[in-house]
Amino acid sequence: MRPSQESQETINAKLYKYDNVHVSLNGIQALQDEHFARYKQSGFLSANGVLNESEIEQSKEALTDLLHVDRKGAKLQFSKPEKELRTPRERDLAIRKIHEFVSVEERLRRIAYHQGVIGTIRRIFGEEPKLIQDMALLKPPHGGGEKPWHQDMAYGNLTYTKAAIGVWIALDEATADNGCMHIIPGSHQEGATPHYAVRDWQLCDAQVPVSRDVIVPLKPGGVLFFHGMLYHGTPSNLSESRRRALQFHYVPASAEKVSPQEYKRMFTNELSGAEC
Repeated sequence: MRPSQESQETINAKLYKYDNVHVSLNGIQALQDEHFARYKQSGFLSANGVLNESEIEQSKEALTDLLHVDRKGAKLQFSKPEKELRTPRERDLAIRKIHEFVSVEERLRRIAYHQGVIGTIRRIFGEEPKLIQDMALLKPPHGGGEKPWHQDMAYGNLTYTKAAIGVWIALDEATADNGCMHIIPGSHQEGATPHYAVRDWQLCDAQVPVSRDVIVPLKPGGVLFFHGMLYHGTPSNLSESRRRALQFHYVPASAEKVSPQEYKRMFTNELSGAEC
């Protein structure tokens, strides 16, 4: 069940801060050696102006087509049963995620293999990247749901022997009001942290050092690159503007999946028995 409007507001206020704002670079070409060195310490870097206006519009059109015209085998996730959504507006307000579209939608595949994106990841990895996940994360206005604090590699399909990188691309302006990304700089250095099934598969709220929260607003076409162990989350969108973002995950080509047993050891409380 979705939290009530009141509880969404409470969670937004209690578990997220909004006053420490990260300023993104102006263009991918602005990335220098110092920024990549800083990435190792902070676990993230970001730049506006990575996608041009045409790429942004084509991406939004592709998502609209998958939602309303032909999903082409891509998977759609709604906040309520799809059979109850009788109008395009109802679908727009209920859609939360579209995923597994790279193999069926060429416009979005081009973004996943965008030269600026792949070149940046290659420089971080020091080897060729391999795409392992594609999705669009959608926060409709007036209640687009929270994604609680978590580490991406705590999701089993993203747990590899080498660190994954998440690439979060704003298609609308991502702001403090509509659910831009919140991150805890340097938290990737804590390593794997147990997750719990609370509002989602998430870090325990009490374990998140919220006082260190930094927000990363982005212009349309801006990109956030972040380490797969970085603590991050997005609060509910209670504003009047929607927030659409693409997210891709990559690992070094030489990385291998960890075993289920190792995953449990890393990201669950199976051994310690600790409770959230």
